[in-house]
Amino acid sequence: MSRRKKLTLAAIGTIVALVLGVTVWVLVANDFKFHEERVTIQGPRGELHGVLARPAASSGPSGLVVFVHGDGPANASRDDAYKPLWDAFAKAGFASLSWDKPGVDGAPGDWLDQSMQDRAAEVDAAIAWAHTRDDIDTTRIGAWGVSQAGWVLPEVARARPDLRFMILVGPAINWLRQGEFNLRADLAAAGASPDRVASELGRRARQIQLLKAGADYATYRASGVDPDPMTAERWGFVSRNFRSDSTADIARISIPTLLILGGRDRNVDVAETERVYRATMPPNTLTVKDFPDGTHSMTRNDIEYNPDDLRAVGRTIFAPRSIYVPGYLDALRVFAKRQAG
Repeated sequence: MSRRKKLTLAAIGTIVALVLGVTVWVLVANDFKFHEERVTIQGPRGELHGVLARPAASSGPSGLVVFVHGDGPANASRDDAYKPLWDAFAKAGFASLSWDKPGVDGAPGDWLDQSMQDRAAEVDAAIAWAHTRDDIDTTRIGAWGVSQAGWVLPEVARARPDLRFMILVGPAINWLRQGEFNLRADLAAAGASPDRVASELGRRARQIQLLKAGADYATYRASGVDPDPMTAERWGFVSRNFRSDSTADIARISIPTLLILGGRDRNVDVAETERVYRATMPPNTLTVKDFPDGTHSMTRNDIEYNPDDLRAVGRTIFAPRSIYVPGYLDALRVFAKRQAG
């Protein structure tokens, strides 16, 4: 055999070994301890297309954690970002239930046509559906929600006595105050000048005036208040929900609640959130976990704000659990486990 042929075969062997090694690594890193089942739930305004992730090691009925998305379009697994969370809950003996938002991945409806009350009604329907399943222990139903879920789950907790615990990640208190905080934080991150900050806040104030006046979409567009205007659907969504404030519902929460807050959250004023929850809820029902390096979604700072960076993409594929700040997944598992008894 010629030297060139030997070198070629050696190179091919090395490439094959690398491919096999990477494949094995990805399989191991994505070896989650649950089984997924596609389910259909009759929601208040049509079918909900969901995923039930049951613990692989379960020998009997499992507890259930109902997932509630934040803002924006989202499929049931949030493009697989929820899977490390489902795995954490599975290790605590809980199944996880999540569904595609209306209009996402072929689900009927349009999530932009919803109010926060509509979203709460979906959760209510999902919990009612859980009672039809023999593989779910309905004495152990909890909920996990992020961001906008803070205007949804407190209402559900008030209305459903069979909801036994909640986990809220970066929930806001007041829609309008949250929007201003988010705007200021984004401008600060971009290094905006004081003049630009003042200009943007003025634009926002004019937009709020239109909302409070009940302006239709044509009036909003004609005002020219936004150089990059919202779509008609988004304007309708904001018009329905901009008065959202969770303070009154928080005061009625009587179940164990884990409040998870990130020190690098640009979307929500976590200091206000913590202050309101501590002042409003009974101290024996509230647990607060602060993660100084956590972002709005509890992902690492370099993942949340640089999603297209190759290192971020690599972590998502090769080490999906590591996209979250250290300690977050353990906090979910430990809190859920405590509710299992």
